Amino acid sequence: MGTAGRRNQEIYDLVGIGFGPSNLSLAIALDEHGASAQQPPVKSHFFEQQPTFGWHRNMLLPSTTMQISFLKDLATFRNPMSRFSFISFLHASNRLVQFVNNQDFFPTRHEFHQYLEWAAAGVGDQVTYGTEVTSIRPCTKAGDPAPDLLEVEVRGSDGTTSVVTTHNVAISTGLVPRLPEGTATDERVWHSSEFLGRFGAHAPDDLKNVAVVGAGQSAAEITRFLHDSLPHAQISAVIPSYGYSIADDTPFANQVFDPDAVDDYYFGTERARDAFWRYHRNTNYSVVDGDVIRALYQRSYDEQIRGSRRLHFRNLTRVAEVNRTGSGTRVMLRSLLDDRTEELAVDALVFATGYDGLDPARLLGDFDEHFQRDAAGRHRVERDYRLVTASDLSCGVYLQGGTEHSHGLTSSLLSNMAVRSGEIADSIVLRRTERELDRASPVEEASSAA
Repeated sequence: MGTAGRRNQEIYDLVGIGFGPSNLSLAIALDEHGASAQQPPVKSHFFEQQPTFGWHRNMLLPSTTMQISFLKDLATFRNPMSRFSFISFLHASNRLVQFVNNQDFFPTRHEFHQYLEWAAAGVGDQVTYGTEVTSIRPCTKAGDPAPDLLEVEVRGSDGTTSVVTTHNVAISTGLVPRLPEGTATDERVWHSSEFLGRFGAHAPDDLKNVAVVGAGQSAAEITRFLHDSLPHAQISAVIPSYGYSIADDTPFANQVFDPDAVDDYYFGTERARDAFWRYHRNTNYSVVDGDVIRALYQRSYDEQIRGSRRLHFRNLTRVAEVNRTGSGTRVMLRSLLDDRTEELAVDALVFATGYDGLDPARLLGDFDEHFQRDAAGRHRVERDYRLVTASDLSCGVYLQGGTEHSHGLTSSLLSNMAVRSGEIADSIVLRRTERELDRASPVEEASSAA
């Protein structure tokens, strides 16, 4: 791989950018499509910045469980017979009987991560780890634009770059950790995405006062973990709401994650879309599973009984300022009740404040001008998750995430991942067939004229 050289002369049907669960599911869908269809297999390759497969490794807390059924895996909703299903993983791991005996639809997060690693190994020949895609641009042939081709620039771990040619890209670079404006992470200020790594770098005895900021599942789980792991420490939960709100996972509410709900949202009126968010945000955003809420409340109540408080809930409170003082950190808290401030000295401050969605413009650069945006400045997206072009481009830029405004609540969630990947795979294959037919038509017309 030479500097700015071509990786090879092959033209791919798809290049995937990022290899988390979404693009892993897409790789599986393309693999199974090639095995079942009477067509040439789809040529695809994926590039992942991490050195090995990993998904939220720093939140694999002990005993934490998935918030979705094991049946919402990489493939089952698209293909129940898939060899990449969670059931197939359990069988390969010789744990199927034991899992059934456990009588639980929700595996631990650690076990689900094992499943993802197992599946990633099954398509390992299609991914290159330790590489970063730095840009996507139109391709030219003999100096002329090639509207059906893209060039993807890839930088290896050794700093050298290469260019890959493809008809389509699928961007799945994950979410960006969100922090309050002006706040940066360091050895004492952490985002939940790096929690276990940061926590493990400190001796437990050095963490005597710890604060967790946030009102969602990650914030509550980290608070519980710290309370149990640091029996000597004072743990403060800084919550912008009046305590934690429970996640609605009842059957009717869960229908917003059904594959059919994507059509209802995509083709719905603005009033319908607004209703989705207004009535059903509590299925996923800034909410906590009931068992975690009850566990934290029970710990707090037990401390009241014993008269020894070390778990503190600062409700309706936000972080106003963070200052480093030597080896410690001082946090200025502001109450939303009366606007009073309180300064808190902590040995570690954890922001479980969520993520921002991916922005494809970062990779597209000037090429982004070729794609349409709506009145709010958001990318317009086709039903098959492909960016709408503003020119005669026939290449495809697909998004795995960042489409909440067009496709609804399941845009970046695991719930609809298998079906979403199948739809993208079908789109790529269909458009490849159309492209081949278009190329064949002039030849056929010339033969008929002769």
